[in-house]
Amino acid sequence: MEKSNQRELDIHDDEFIEVDDFSAVPVSTALPPEIDSAAQDHGASAPPMQTDQSNPSGMSSPSLSEKPLLNLSIVPVNICRVTPRSHTPNFFTPLGSPIRRAIQLTKFDPQDAWLPITESRNGNAYYAAFHSLCSGIGIPALVLPVSFTVLGWYRNLTTILTWGIISLTVAFIWQLYTLWLLVKLHESKETGMRYSRYLQLFSSTFGDKMKNIFAVFPIYYLSGGTCCALIIVGGSSMKLFYEILCGHECTSKPLTTVEWYLVFTCAAVVLSQLPNLNSIAGVSLIGAITAIGYCTIMWLVAVTEGRLEGVSYDPKKENSNTAMIFSILNSLGIIAFAFKGHNLTLEIQATMPSSDKKPSHVPMWRGVKIAYFIIALCLFPLAIGGYWAYGHLIPPNGGMLTAIYQYHGRDTSKFILALTSLFIVVNAISSFQIFGMPMFDDMESKYITRFNKPCPWWLRSISRAMFGFGCFFIGVAIPFLGSFAGLIGGIAIPITFAYPCFLWLKIKKPEKFSFMWLLNWTLGLLGTALSVILITAGIYVVIDTGIQVSFFKPQ
Repeated sequence: MEKSNQRELDIHDDEFIEVDDFSAVPVSTALPPEIDSAAQDHGASAPPMQTDQSNPSGMSSPSLSEKPLLNLSIVPVNICRVTPRSHTPNFFTPLGSPIRRAIQLTKFDPQDAWLPITESRNGNAYYAAFHSLCSGIGIPALVLPVSFTVLGWYRNLTTILTWGIISLTVAFIWQLYTLWLLVKLHESKETGMRYSRYLQLFSSTFGDKMKNIFAVFPIYYLSGGTCCALIIVGGSSMKLFYEILCGHECTSKPLTTVEWYLVFTCAAVVLSQLPNLNSIAGVSLIGAITAIGYCTIMWLVAVTEGRLEGVSYDPKKENSNTAMIFSILNSLGIIAFAFKGHNLTLEIQATMPSSDKKPSHVPMWRGVKIAYFIIALCLFPLAIGGYWAYGHLIPPNGGMLTAIYQYHGRDTSKFILALTSLFIVVNAISSFQIFGMPMFDDMESKYITRFNKPCPWWLRSISRAMFGFGCFFIGVAIPFLGSFAGLIGGIAIPITFAYPCFLWLKIKKPEKFSFMWLLNWTLGLLGTALSVILITAGIYVVIDTGIQVSFFKPQ
């Protein structure tokens, strides 16, 4: 009898683990035949699965693996040695060797499988590239040449030194580094946890109070606020597309601006019925292609048409030193606002499978590198070519988008102009889906937390429609919201340039005064200072220029 009790639990073929207290060891219900027979010989029985309800919210419960593991305890028995005939089952792959050594398997939160961000985990590097491209290129990039009018460039015989290019390059490298930090922080080998949402990672690191103060509003603004802006841009581009095709020969009564906003919103709401983040990978691909298309068309038209007469490249001079300082800060803010999508990085990575041997950060970073290489090929020619062609004559409102129609509306073919507008419309509809997904996820998580069951399809459809038309209402009711873009955008700057550095310092705890310690403290503090300065500059601009308040009167 004593000999039969001397058995050993073999987790891997070459790894044997001795367990003293079996009462604290959760194991799977799918027991190998040897263990099952041994348990029956000793009268051990397995109770039914117990779902952990201590933290029912999928938004704040990081999960260990992408595949469900059952949290099950067995009656203590003196089982010490069983040699399995087959390899470890595929689901038996928690992250991190400390977890394996302790046999600490954590059941995958079933509520994560009910939420649109983590509902499907079959993403790959291509999906990551599609989503990153669609969310990383947007309308703010079209205003980049405007920032050069203040920063300027200076020529000598052999080179062109431009402070605008230097600032754009530094910002690009900076945000790419913080993006790398987020990709690495998505999963922890020490704890075996995956952080599938930006707010989830922030809350787990700094606590709920700090999250509510510093992270909730910027994250919601970057999602909901961007969707409101996309309705305005997309609806206006729809109107422009119609006018280009119709021309002066059109006899039908054109739609008003508000009605075009409504048409765009209906299209976006219909497309938003796709269930989860993985299901819109094709939509993001189309959005990425159209974004590359309109950026390329704009700088090609600007360069091929040549420089305008009377173009000047000297930095603009203001009447006072204070005004000049705030103009420079506003230019830096334009460059900083051109880079977006960090609020979606963890969510995109959450759609990928992850295991100890194949962590999700490998395909995610591969997709990000491809995406941002293409983004650089779009942004730098757009900024440099646009400023070379228009100089100080580039319109401050709309940037390249306004300049194309203002200066080349007559000598450029209707096909090119209409295609540019169509690309903007399609990109705006596609971007609406990925920026709205965190909001859809948050709304459904509240239902799931309260009722502990998946959100029914009809309620999902209604909630997403309400969100879309709510953004439409805000865009129509408060059309002057764009006047606060600099102020509100300054609040969101730390999401991209500061918070990832502080998260890395808190979680990874690099050695004091090491390179990573110094680098992250420097960038984190600079990002925070930049945010404060841009908020101050935004307040100054609002006070100095004033705001034309006109409710329910979009231009």
